[in-house]
Amino acid sequence: QVQLVESGGGLVQPGGSLRLSCAASGSIFRVNLMGWYRQAPGKQRELVARIATDSSTNYADSVKGRFTISRDNAKNTIYLQMNSLKPEDTAVYYCTANIRPQYSSYEVPFWGQGTQVTVSS
Repeated sequence: QVQLVESGGGLVQPGGSLRLSCAASGSIFRVNLMGWYRQAPGKQRELVARIATDSSTNYADSVKGRFTISRDNAKNTIYLQMNSLKPEDTAVYYCTANIRPQYSSYEVPFWGQGTQVTVSS
């Protein structure tokens, strides 16, 4: 079994900050690309940021300069530091990772259960 567990969501005022965490655990052989997606009510899920094992990153244009993704390979964990939050950042944030489980020869995408981020005054 492999699972991704997110934490750190909540309610914050516009201009505030939050830090999300996502840890992969279980029967893991290797963790490759990891990232964050979000889905707002009535909208499609969209990429927020992703990070490779060499820490190279990609960001959605809407969060560049405000969000920072990082990872700790030893802990199979990624973080999303979100600053200068806006009401339009309100969404459920999902962690995803491409993982090769110990019981498989293939790399498979796994998803977390999601964590709610609400930006409101």
